[in-house]
Amino acid sequence: MSGERELRLYRGVWCIYWREGRGKPRRRSLGTKDRAEAERRKRNLELALNESKTGPLIGGIIKAYLEHREGGGANEKNRRYAWKAASKTFDHLEPHHVTYDLCREFTKARREAGSSDGTIIKQLGLLRAALRWQDPNTPAKIEMPPQPDPKDRHLTRDEAAALIRACTAPHVRLFVILALSTAARASALLELRWDQIDFDRGYINLGRGARNKRRGNPPMNDMARTALVAAREAAVSDYVIEYAGKKVGSVKRGFASACERAGLEDVSPHVLRHSAAVWMVEAGWPMSEVSQYLGHTSTSVTERVYARFSPDHLRGAASALEVQWDKRELPASNVKSLKRLADP
Repeated sequence: MSGERELRLYRGVWCIYWREGRGKPRRRSLGTKDRAEAERRKRNLELALNESKTGPLIGGIIKAYLEHREGGGANEKNRRYAWKAASKTFDHLEPHHVTYDLCREFTKARREAGSSDGTIIKQLGLLRAALRWQDPNTPAKIEMPPQPDPKDRHLTRDEAAALIRACTAPHVRLFVILALSTAARASALLELRWDQIDFDRGYINLGRGARNKRRGNPPMNDMARTALVAAREAAVSDYVIEYAGKKVGSVKRGFASACERAGLEDVSPHVLRHSAAVWMVEAGWPMSEVSQYLGHTSTSVTERVYARFSPDHLRGAASALEVQWDKRELPASNVKSLKRLADP
């Protein structure tokens, strides 16, 4: 670009206008209807264009990285979706243009657009992963918002039963039953084939995920076996969860409809995996077994998320905080209250 660059509106969207020499005016969209955001993007764009190029632009790095990571199933779609949101801010820059201040501006803009901090972390995480893949010593300085607290939403057994009853589509019902009985991720269940089901030994081999990601090898409980036997008799494809004889790409729509019929709020397919883990921990099963079920890389990951659901969590530590004292020193009204609590 050469010549003075001006901000102008074109069909409601802010653009940069300029003239190269004596040629015709040129226009480049900034992809926003907000004036302040347009000015910020104009500054970033001019920063990149006014400097001599010393390396590839981030847009090219991300494209190569996404091609390198092709074949990642749902994760691949998530990466492309994350880059779609971040591209307008970063694609025209070089890695050394990425600063903490720029990341803070991006975080602020995405929050104002309604994105959660968890979503923003995924977007900036993709940027960081791609730049480190291209150069382990990348000069980019990336700052992410604080990691949000883990969600505590999990189903009670009554809610789970209501959800199963509300599944009118057989493939959605089978998905729910298998998710609750295996604690598997949705991607693992949707990729599951019949040759991975061992009815004789009573195991479900979930295989390996994208880029050799670990998965559990859970045994079949009665609920899973009953559902699988019925599904096997009606199967017309190699996939366990099928619709119209084809592999199911996503159950989100049917799952959401079932949740609505069951009167459940704030429930996603991943909540089923979380619920299964909580149930196992609440029942007192060792963290090592729960960790294997979930396919975690170590028990420390499992403990960090689920230890608080254990009936014995921190009870030993709490016993060390006991102080011996004489209840007779309490006022009479407090003694009566303690007795009522002890003998309801």
